[in-house]
Amino acid sequence: MKPAFKRVLIKLSGELFAGDQNTFDVNAAKPILNVIKEVVEAGVEVAIVIGGGNILRGGRAAFGHLIDRATADTMGMLATIINGLALSDIFNMIGVQTHVLSSRSIDGVVEATNHKRACALLQQKKVVIFAGGTGNPFVTTDSTASLRACEIKADAILKVTTVDGVYDRDPKKDADAKRFEALSFDEALQKQLQVMDLAAFIQCRDFSIPICVFSMNEPQALIRVISGEKQGTWVRN
Repeated sequence: MKPAFKRVLIKLSGELFAGDQNTFDVNAAKPILNVIKEVVEAGVEVAIVIGGGNILRGGRAAFGHLIDRATADTMGMLATIINGLALSDIFNMIGVQTHVLSSRSIDGVVEATNHKRACALLQQKKVVIFAGGTGNPFVTTDSTASLRACEIKADAILKVTTVDGVYDRDPKKDADAKRFEALSFDEALQKQLQVMDLAAFIQCRDFSIPICVFSMNEPQALIRVISGEKQGTWVRN
């Protein structure tokens, strides 16, 4: 593999680690992590933003009016820390050095995010796992991904989803949905395509950080993206 990027941020949904009966299924996670290991061994600096949807979807959880939205989002951020710690241990077991940074520190568990610390760790070829969201309610981990990508000056955000790119309609509901191979940020905004949360998407546009949306259900998809081959949908300025 000849990498087309020096430093990338991979956005992983927590649901990718959800098994049939478990909130965190090691066997479900390992294939994805083994491919990321190949990318790291090829010399690419990798940061990961992990979601928490397999445990708790924060403000989108069905709490009714019993739990305040800000509280629910904080619970969701804690779920991403749980995933980040598990992710780190699995990586370490397959021979990949990692370091977990969180928007909020927990004494004896995880240290607070600092962009200079993150960049130093990446230069040491450690996978940096960003957990804890942004530390603020009312935003999703898409905003975490765009913020951290800007902080570490990532060459691209690679958003792993359950579909193979960006469509004009939901392909799970409409068999005639059209997939785009490439889009500009402005085209995606005009078409109101659901690439990522609007604020996060605009931040990527303003800081010229391209986004690739693709599915990890396809074997070696990440390898092709890293190699600069056609895969998924690219959104660029």
